Amino acid sequence: MKWTVLSDNRSNDSRLATEHGLSIFLETDRHKILLDTGASALFVRNAEILGIDLSHVDYVFISHGHSDHAGGLRHFMETNQQAQVIVSPNALTGKFYSDRGGLHSISTAWPKNSGDRFITVDNTCQIDEGLSIIAHIPQIHPMPKGNRHLYVQDSDGNYVQDTFRHELALYIEGLLFTGCAHSGLENILAACPWPVHIVVGGFHLLDGLENSDEMISLARRLKDNYPATEFYTSHCTSNGVFEVMHDVMGNQLHAFSLGTKCIIDKDF
Repeated sequence: MKWTVLSDNRSNDSRLATEHGLSIFLETDRHKILLDTGASALFVRNAEILGIDLSHVDYVFISHGHSDHAGGLRHFMETNQQAQVIVSPNALTGKFYSDRGGLHSISTAWPKNSGDRFITVDNTCQIDEGLSIIAHIPQIHPMPKGNRHLYVQDSDGNYVQDTFRHELALYIEGLLFTGCAHSGLENILAACPWPVHIVVGGFHLLDGLENSDEMISLARRLKDNYPATEFYTSHCTSNGVFEVMHDVMGNQLHAFSLGTKCIIDKDF
């Protein structure tokens, strides 16, 4: 298994353009999967620079309806004619907003006339051998405080708190992709009925919103409850949060950035 970061807020390669978005190209023996599509066409250009041919992708997974994860989808579908898109129906129909920096839309422009390529997932299910999707994540454990700034518009035009029924997680061969983990990292892990050896994605834990004591407590719970799991994060995990959690978790917690390539050769 190999994964390469095509879109992220941070970069380890000066040739690549950053943005507030996330996209990862995942290769297994059976599949080539695009995990989210960033906010724009930047990930397509970054893939070209890195020598990755996106025309061979067979699945695109959209973790939720926000534009920083789904905004590049229409650009991808111009270059790839066969990949199927896995997405929640609530992501396709939702109108999403943030009030950080003033109320503004964070919805995306979905590709038109591509309905036959969409696999809408509303329940946890298996898409293909070894490839499963987790939906309607129970919210038992604490939720990220950054969610308080995020809304959906209801049928009456009112802005109501987003409960993230449009968020999905992907599981394949021991790897769990969390997208932004708006539902809470612990909740996503608890909802996954299969053994998780690697977690990849944002944690939506932001400096100034999550305090150090809460992050230390979370890191200890992850270390105690998932001692054999490695965590890779960036995008919506702030630097200060990462440092606090890394002090507790040590080499169980890793930072990735645009251009990161990770080869997993363990036989789980």
